[in-house]
Amino acid sequence: MFLPSPWRQFFPGILALDEQQQVWLDSAATAQKPQVMIAALSQHYQQGVANVHRAQHMPGERATRAFEAARSYIANWLQASEHDTLIFTKGSTEGINLLSQALAHHFQAGDEIFISAYEHHANLLPWQQLALSHDLTLKVLPMEANGHLDVDYAIAQLSPRCRVLALSTLSNVVGHKQSLQRLLDAAHKVGAWTVIDGAQAAVHERPNLQQLQCDFFVCSAHKLYGPDSVGVLFAHERAVAALRHWQFGGEMVRQCDYQQANFLPAPLGFEPGTPSIANVIAFAATLEWLHSLDNEAIAAHEAALHGFVLDGLRERDMQIIGAPNCALVSFNAPQVHHADLALLLGEQGVAVRAGHHCAMPLLQSLGLAGALRVSLAMYNDGDDLHRFFSALDQALEILQ
Repeated sequence: MFLPSPWRQFFPGILALDEQQQVWLDSAATAQKPQVMIAALSQHYQQGVANVHRAQHMPGERATRAFEAARSYIANWLQASEHDTLIFTKGSTEGINLLSQALAHHFQAGDEIFISAYEHHANLLPWQQLALSHDLTLKVLPMEANGHLDVDYAIAQLSPRCRVLALSTLSNVVGHKQSLQRLLDAAHKVGAWTVIDGAQAAVHERPNLQQLQCDFFVCSAHKLYGPDSVGVLFAHERAVAALRHWQFGGEMVRQCDYQQANFLPAPLGFEPGTPSIANVIAFAATLEWLHSLDNEAIAAHEAALHGFVLDGLRERDMQIIGAPNCALVSFNAPQVHHADLALLLGEQGVAVRAGHHCAMPLLQSLGLAGALRVSLAMYNDGDDLHRFFSALDQALEILQ
């Protein structure tokens, strides 16, 4: 199966890796960047830079217009309502940390926070540490054998003590994408805030935040073919007023004297200091380019690649973790340590991820020290996978 990628040509980094005889199968960690993103960064820096907001000169006004236009475009790409709020962060991790700190004053001892068993450390540790410091109860919702969250069980566990439900819609380990709307609706009925970590899922399906109806949503640019160190925190209009300022500095002040201050509302009140201006503008340019593509064709291409990987791993009797249905597969080879296998793959120019994938409790609960992960993107093609399986066969011949 050849499976060519018509989008590969738009990614200079992939073409450079081709020349280096390297195969990139680690896009769930970070994606390679399209030329349009690189061009947007270059254009911003070449035309003369300035800080944003409150500038009285032309370069500052130009930067502010571009920055706020990017905010509007990204909110539109997320299909948020015009009454909702979009806050720029450094990434999903900072977005969830922001929420855990900005909501902390609402909690009382004995309140409950619900997460799933498959959460990334980014959507575990902020809530875990908040629970420890405020005498809260962190409840972990179990998943079924296929990696699917047991939604009926989760709904049955909800009570008025639940204050936050924080979940991913696509696990970065199990690779099982699922709908959570029924659970979100049930959480709202008991008065809980709902948080969706969209870092993995947003890459493979454009979010529709009016339809999803969560209170908060986070995602990262670098996984969405955008630049590093930019993320977004969406806050529904019904929930944004619950947030208390959590970091302090310039850009966020309404009025200040030596003894006290008051602050701007969201979004600017939650973006102290100089934001990542160029990266925000380049992220919007990336999303605009993505929107121009045939997303159904991309989804079909990724699904075909995914099926090819699954079939090849099953033919070789690999241990596949869960029942992945979207873009990535985590696996182990019987009687072979995952790190040894990853090393031999890397020596043959095949980049996969190995370890606990920032989900150590999940791997431990499965009785695993770690696993290998192949993750896919629009620029991968059949040749990448043929090279992966050729390298895998050679590595297994040595290690087994």
